[in-house]
Amino acid sequence: MQAYSLDRPERLRAHLARERQLYQVQPDGQGGRHWQLTSAGSLCDFQADAEPPPFSAKSFFFAERELLFRFDGGHFYSALPDVAAQVLFGLHACDLVAVAYQDQFFAGDPHYQARRQATLLVGLDCLHSCAGGFCSTLDSGPAVRPGSADLILLPREAEEADWLLLVASEAGRDALVGLSLDPASADWQAEREANSARVAREQGEQRDVVEGIAALNAGRIDAATWEELGLRCLACSGCTSVCPTCSCFAPREQADEHGGVQRERVWDSCLYESFQREASGHNPSATAGLRVQRFWAHKFGDDFKASFNRYGCVGCGRCDRVCPGGIGVHGVMHRVVQR
Repeated sequence: MQAYSLDRPERLRAHLARERQLYQVQPDGQGGRHWQLTSAGSLCDFQADAEPPPFSAKSFFFAERELLFRFDGGHFYSALPDVAAQVLFGLHACDLVAVAYQDQFFAGDPHYQARRQATLLVGLDCLHSCAGGFCSTLDSGPAVRPGSADLILLPREAEEADWLLLVASEAGRDALVGLSLDPASADWQAEREANSARVAREQGEQRDVVEGIAALNAGRIDAATWEELGLRCLACSGCTSVCPTCSCFAPREQADEHGGVQRERVWDSCLYESFQREASGHNPSATAGLRVQRFWAHKFGDDFKASFNRYGCVGCGRCDRVCPGGIGVHGVMHRVVQR
């Protein structure tokens, strides 16, 4: 990778936003921080927050609700989205790994791919662990992983120090044309390694997570434990909504204004009682315990790891923060290990 010294990330942001729609996480005026459109002339500072935003970048590519096709009684008409070139500026390493995971899941999906191919990803190395994060355990951070971003920003601990900018793809290199930058010093790789080691120490061994994954794949978690966990699940879909790798959806047909039919897809959740219910009425996950078990098998099952080259959890800890029943990843892993 080529490495450059960058005086201010806002200069890079302004350069990229001249020809693309650029989104970054900003305060929403109500105490939260969310992805928002930012102009080339924006005066707001870019903040390298340790905490990832409440919602990942999933909805930029996998829309919460979208039209797939129309049928007028004789012909089908596709409804591919109109896309504009866009930049996601400041994605944490874990969220970039999740995008790469979704790239595999939706590899043959034209709606996803249309948005994905129009997007430049600017990653952000983390200098410290977020609350509840365990990306080091799952090899999804804190440094942006190779192949997951086009450009990578590395903040420095000293306020007066320049940032480091890494070029991680051809698209990233092309995006920098016209921006004058000085080469970085030769010790940037050691700096990244030291940062990663510090975050790993902050996150600790995560013994419950490691042992819980082993117990799940060895079949050592009995049905009674899953049903006990299921009693805590309110089927609110909070965890599946914020999880950056969840991709469940449901088709929805309805009449259009011209007498035809249109099909949409909308986000769904495998924790809903009717998600797997068959036309015969049979439901292979009829109890909450079975649904909770299925969810975590998708996140940490070795079969899924074999298909996607990694687990379906990236260690962001969002599920812990939103679950009212206390059965986010740490809650579940602690309970199954203590049984």
